[in-house]
Amino acid sequence: MPLTESQKQVVAMVRDFVKRDILPIAMEYEHADRYPFEVVEKMKKLGLFGCIIPEQYGGMGLDFVTYAHVIEEICKGWMSVSGILNSHLIMCHIVARHGTEEQRRRLLPTFATGEKRGGLGLTEPDCGSDVQAIKTVAVRHGDDYVINGRKTLITNALHGNAFALLTKTDTKANPPYKGMSCFIVEKGEPGFTVGKAFHKLGYRGLDTCEMMFDDFHCPAANLVGMKEGDGFQQVMSGLEVGRINIAARALGVATAAFEAAIRYAQQRQTFGKPIAQHQVIQTKLADMATELEAARLLTYAAASRKDAGERADLEAGMAKLFASEMCMRVSFEAMRIHGGYGYVKDYPVERYFRDAPLMIIGEGTSEIQKLVIARNLLQKYKIG
Repeated sequence: MPLTESQKQVVAMVRDFVKRDILPIAMEYEHADRYPFEVVEKMKKLGLFGCIIPEQYGGMGLDFVTYAHVIEEICKGWMSVSGILNSHLIMCHIVARHGTEEQRRRLLPTFATGEKRGGLGLTEPDCGSDVQAIKTVAVRHGDDYVINGRKTLITNALHGNAFALLTKTDTKANPPYKGMSCFIVEKGEPGFTVGKAFHKLGYRGLDTCEMMFDDFHCPAANLVGMKEGDGFQQVMSGLEVGRINIAARALGVATAAFEAAIRYAQQRQTFGKPIAQHQVIQTKLADMATELEAARLLTYAAASRKDAGERADLEAGMAKLFASEMCMRVSFEAMRIHGGYGYVKDYPVERYFRDAPLMIIGEGTSEIQKLVIARNLLQKYKIG
């Protein structure tokens, strides 16, 4: 899927940014679990926090194919940096697509500059994939909604300041999703606190924390779309974007792992010749490259469908499922090709391997993706 000249320019700009500002610090910051404040400021100047926000609201207005390429390039450098963007852009997409015109004009310009940035408040201590089981409740009280509940494993919770928060506004709705509503909640008022940070296997250097709401007052004007009961569909449409993002992340990490492995295989010698000349290594490289290319085609097909304005949950689910599992396999094989050196922190392949599981879990586990795919296939091929 060839890019236009304007698309190529955007991707080249991001590639230069990664080479100049991310790669030199990635190893040090990742090992220290240090948040890259300087990188965030540079992303603001590049306009990346508004990359998929329409131009009339201050964003770059990128199509989803270009956006996926941007994320892939960032993840070749350091996957955690893409997390600073992804959750934020899910929130942006929810407002851009489902917010009122007043909400778009009020919120999106501040999201685009990164003045307000954050993510998605979805997962709770007692539920993750079972979204309809959330317990966070919002009750109308005059011009506000009073929110009570807990969210957990929230990306950007500490350093972000605005979040798309899924709640229940009707706890008796049947089915439960009809009683769910989405709000844009902002820090600053009493009752919204950030709890403990989680220390993770990978995806380091990026804050992942609890968020707690105790009689937190959110303006009714921040109910997305100004209508109760639409929150589930709004968040699910945002997750389509998130799943394309995760697939693109997997492409970036797997590409970096593959390129490291094929370079190393031509340099490392055993039994008098480079290990790349051994058939067993060649079959590994062939499998890695083939899976990587297949994942790339799935990912950009899903992004193209999203750009066409068509429903893309089937395609995004397939891309996310295959690309994330592919990334796990490719990063593992890259580590094996490196042998003992792949297991030490002097080489980046151990980081790729630690980062890979996040893609299998994030924005819906592989098991959930299979259910989404099957449900769509049964509808598509329905008989009778």
